[in-house]
Amino acid sequence: MGRIFGTDGVRGVANTELNCELAMNLGRAAAMVLTDNEHRAPKILIGKDTRISSNMLEGALIAGLCSVGANVVTLGYIPTPAVAFLVGKYKADAGFMISASHNSFEFNGIKIFNGDGFKLADALEERIEEIVLDEEFEYPKVEGKNIGKVTQADNAVRDYIDHIKSTVPFALTGMKVAFDCANGSASVTAKTLFSELGAEVHMLYSDYNGININDDCGSTHMQNLIDYVKSNDVECGIAFDGDADRCLAVDKNGNIVDGDVIMAICASDLKSRGKLNDNAVVGTIMSNMGFIRFCEENKIKFNQTKVGDRYVLEDMLMEGYNLGGEQSGHVIFLDFATTGDGQLTAAHLLSILKRRNARLSSLATLMEHYPQVMINVKVSAEGRLRFYTDSEIKAAILKEKEALGKRGRIVVRVSGTEPLVRVMLEGESEQEITQIAQKLADLVQVRLS
Repeated sequence: MGRIFGTDGVRGVANTELNCELAMNLGRAAAMVLTDNEHRAPKILIGKDTRISSNMLEGALIAGLCSVGANVVTLGYIPTPAVAFLVGKYKADAGFMISASHNSFEFNGIKIFNGDGFKLADALEERIEEIVLDEEFEYPKVEGKNIGKVTQADNAVRDYIDHIKSTVPFALTGMKVAFDCANGSASVTAKTLFSELGAEVHMLYSDYNGININDDCGSTHMQNLIDYVKSNDVECGIAFDGDADRCLAVDKNGNIVDGDVIMAICASDLKSRGKLNDNAVVGTIMSNMGFIRFCEENKIKFNQTKVGDRYVLEDMLMEGYNLGGEQSGHVIFLDFATTGDGQLTAAHLLSILKRRNARLSSLATLMEHYPQVMINVKVSAEGRLRFYTDSEIKAAILKEKEALGKRGRIVVRVSGTEPLVRVMLEGESEQEITQIAQKLADLVQVRLS
């Protein structure tokens, strides 16, 4: 984790931690690092989610980029994975997405994709940080006709929807599905996409107003979708986060189907059709024990990475695998996308259900889901740094790991996007892991607040 960048771009409270000056300088620095602008004006895309500060930060980014001679193409409100896709389709040098994903409206963030549609490598982020923070570099000075131009891509949403549709092998004709769009980016795409795929679409939380994004809705607040699915004549529900780069599902019985279960369903289907590269899948240290055992039982190789879909992607690219993701619902289908895509994932999951004439509740039994307990402990900025060297916390974690043995596992880590330490336990006994999690969380609170 860098000085500006976290595990998923730059993020903070809009207009204070992430202000216009920082956004403008990030645009300038990124244009310098990502493009060979000695002989031509680079082309940069900008997309945004629906939160109130996105327009403000978009203006700052545009100012920074144009001031160093970059030409900007604005995409409007659009999902994060659409920016990654359109960078390639529109032959751009880079793409910016203004979003704080699942966070509440007062936060915002900036994610950057290179010309191939991939999130930036750590080394490039560090170079951008050096330019922005160390003040040892002069930004290019352009004037007159060399100042960057701004245009709007009127067909961006349509081009993205057509791309997703082109990847789906089996139509969703007649399926009744509820979609919780988190009052975010999926609000502008989901109804058209899934209706054109043949589904009867029930839209929830798609009336955005700038301040209701992720407000008691979306993939981090599932209860309202659960209630809707149980009370209405739909087959299942799909919940996106604010920028629609991930999704979770709800079966007819109201049970949450998380990213691990979705990957198990998709991996099993791909393997049965001979389309799972090297019979392998990539997950993270947060992947459920049940998913790991599912892979073992089905002779699927499981690779484990740090938390963050960027690290999942790095491993997939290195090994040549085509499926990976996170329990949180970031699933990467590398045959079709360069990043996690909630609507792509939902379309393929629903297509499997339709083709197999199966209920989600039935396919979800492919893997046993072991109980997990997650406690998020708010810590100070200094506490986040002290976590790595605090001997008392380290000793307590080691002691509990030894006591738990093979009955479960413990993961305690600093969040890459928020001022939190996440204490996660998983095991056979929910009561046992809950007690251990609370004990460790209390210690972290005392030591790092």
